Amino acid sequence: MRSLSRLHHSSAPASFFHTCSVCPGPFCSNNRPQRQNSKLFHLEKVNLFQWKTQVVCSSIFISIKSLFCPHLFLYGSSDMKISGCVTLLLLLGEVWGQSNRNAKSSGKSVKKVGANLGGDAAQPPPGAGVTAGSSRSSGGSAESEQEGAAAAPRAAAPQTDDMRLHFLRNTQVTCNDGTAAGFYLKESRGNRRWILFLEGGWCCYSKESCDARYQTVPRLMSSTVWPQIKTGTGILSSRAEENPHWYNANRVFIPYCSSDVWTGTGPAPTPPTRQRQGRDKIKERNTNTTEYSFMGSLIIREVIKDLIPKGIKMAKVIMLAGTSAGGTGVLLNIERVASQLAQLGTDAQVRGLVDSGWFLESKKERPTNCPETVSCSPEDAIKNGLRLWNGAVPEQCQQLYQKGEEWQCFFGHRLYSTLTSPLFVVQWLFDEEQLRVENIYMGAQSLSDEQWQYIQNLGLELKNSLRGVTAVFAPSCLSHTVITKSEWMSFQVKGTTLPRALHCWDRSLEATRNNRSPAKGCPFHLVDTCQWPQCNPTCPALVDQATQQEATLLQMLVAMGLDLQKLGLDPQGDADSLASMVSNGG
Repeated sequence: MRSLSRLHHSSAPASFFHTCSVCPGPFCSNNRPQRQNSKLFHLEKVNLFQWKTQVVCSSIFISIKSLFCPHLFLYGSSDMKISGCVTLLLLLGEVWGQSNRNAKSSGKSVKKVGANLGGDAAQPPPGAGVTAGSSRSSGGSAESEQEGAAAAPRAAAPQTDDMRLHFLRNTQVTCNDGTAAGFYLKESRGNRRWILFLEGGWCCYSKESCDARYQTVPRLMSSTVWPQIKTGTGILSSRAEENPHWYNANRVFIPYCSSDVWTGTGPAPTPPTRQRQGRDKIKERNTNTTEYSFMGSLIIREVIKDLIPKGIKMAKVIMLAGTSAGGTGVLLNIERVASQLAQLGTDAQVRGLVDSGWFLESKKERPTNCPETVSCSPEDAIKNGLRLWNGAVPEQCQQLYQKGEEWQCFFGHRLYSTLTSPLFVVQWLFDEEQLRVENIYMGAQSLSDEQWQYIQNLGLELKNSLRGVTAVFAPSCLSHTVITKSEWMSFQVKGTTLPRALHCWDRSLEATRNNRSPAKGCPFHLVDTCQWPQCNPTCPALVDQATQQEATLLQMLVAMGLDLQKLGLDPQGDADSLASMVSNGG
């Protein structure tokens, strides 16, 4: 130690050791700094180097006073004090240099791990939080500790089952009023099953009907009032007890804001020009001169494009589903969706699920050419709408009809035979919207004998129209839509629930795809055989609109002024056939 101290003493400036000879530690004599040689202190000029060195040494000694001061200064000689300071500085310099090199190396590796994790920043992939925690506990660098600490709150954040709103990247495809169209998405990473749901809500077919629609239900024409999140129910639920076979699929809800039964292909509104005559006037009739855009079919196309980064190209099964006008939209778009996905290179099987979108033509007499200011029949509304929307119908169906008759492709019983994609139809045999088309409202003030006869005939006609449908669930009930209702599992046909029937259909399609025989005892063609409305004991309960109380069908018919005995509905007569009509169906 003495030889080392001599070496250090002889090779370093004397003023360096004078500045470092202070012992600030609590174990130094008198617990205070030793005095400097006053003469030497006043004779030597303290240059910038000496001043910096004094500051550094003082800081070091203050930091380690409790550890080193007793050993280096309390019992040591003056030379030992000096050499100890130098040795300590050299050792600390080496430690600092090595630590700096380690930090740089560790920083590179942390960045590399972060790049490999990838994924959406808002939704880190499963296990990301565990990886960050492992990095911290394994003694990584300070940089990796900070990154791991930052990742921990994200990993610990509660996961939500709500679907989140995404606006289309293509801003040229919009809602009726020009606001951005979009979709709600809940990803299920690693799952290769997707369900794309089309919302319903009828349509508008003229400037007058669209203006009225915009005033009464703006959410069906604009995205300005859409919430940021949406909770799925029924087949869109994430709860296994409510949705046993699709709860963990990737779920997409596409809001309806195009008012065109999902068929519109634009163009954008054209401002009115000078008065036209003759052929020019006919040509103008096919131009959108309203203030609205109609791009429903284009919205579906753009949603699928935006889902490519989310993994839809890797899908195994994609089910396009919809209710009411959304169900009709499934019929009209299923082939285009299958073609688009095939062009993307996916081998997914595209299927359709139509809920309450299987309508029949109206029987009510109306003017041949309904004025635009008067409510039209469904057929006339679609005829007018197709021109306004620049609507697109499936090519195979369009070939069956002359130009101007394409409106017939909106009716499932005319369109079904031209489709090649598998389709499952859910249809109440006494659909309330079909009745409203005929101005029949259950629970209204009155019901004529002719209207009651129409109700009975409707059930028979719908049954006949569904005979050629491979997969169907048709309860003999008065209602409208079912697959997005929380209680959708409670309805049965011939002892089979709708989710069970869908699962049987799913298994059958998989068996056919893999050249296997379908499972026996798993039905998916289910049509009620009883003929009366509400004759199925699992039907939804009827509600009297006047009292808002549950009521049986017979109670409602009596309240609407019908003579039950005259109609052959005497409750004292055939009790068995009327048992369920006396029940509220709940």
